[in-house]
Amino acid sequence: MGLIKIFSGKESIAKNLQTVIEKGNVTVTQRENKQNSGSAAIVELFIEEDDFMKVRDAIEDFKMNM
Repeated sequence: MGLIKIFSGKESIAKNLQTVIEKGNVTVTQRENKQNSGSAAIVELFIEEDDFMKVRDAIEDFKMNM
């Protein structure tokens, strides 16, 4: 399958979310948004579509507690 974007935002938040997802044994692909002209880095996180159901609840919990 393909990659799906699960997050786009500040690097510090992305790192925390990536840690949560990787605890579920899911590989996260991280890309920096190069079109961002601001001072803060914008990071996008992607996972394989097949892995989404494994970490869906963890992602929702993380976003609700931000």
